[in-house]
Amino acid sequence: MRTTRLLLRTLTAAGVLTSAWVHYKLWNDGFRELPRIGPAFMVNAVAGLVIGLLLLAWWRWVPPLLAIGFGLSTLGAFVTSATVGLWGVHELWTGTWVTTAWVAEVVAVLGGAAVLLVEHPWRSAGWHQRRAGGRAQHGLSLRRAHVE
Repeated sequence: MRTTRLLLRTLTAAGVLTSAWVHYKLWNDGFRELPRIGPAFMVNAVAGLVIGLLLLAWWRWVPPLLAIGFGLSTLGAFVTSATVGLWGVHELWTGTWVTTAWVAEVVAVLGGAAVLLVEHPWRSAGWHQRRAGGRAQHGLSLRRAHVE
């Protein structure tokens, strides 16, 4: 189980870090000259670096949730730019860097979701019954009293 968790976190971190690297490279190649896009690309690069490192160093639920938010917000900004435009920039769905970035961001979103599902599985009704049964042995019960 720990190997699966490590693999999923590493894959998710790779997606986030790849997106961060692409945004840094594009910022360095000239996007820094664009008034709002330049700073946004640098924020994306720094945030991606921090989130990628957190995924590997802090084994809590926050980093995978941040990875999902990072991927969705970055993809959302790109889709906006490619359709109606974002702050005067109209991007195209072509090019190596565009493809690399959106694939990395999809990996970040799906990987973050997979980490959350593996590490914190959704609790079913059966979980509550098992939990109540276990606590009832100690004099506690999670069931509500029926009042007529």
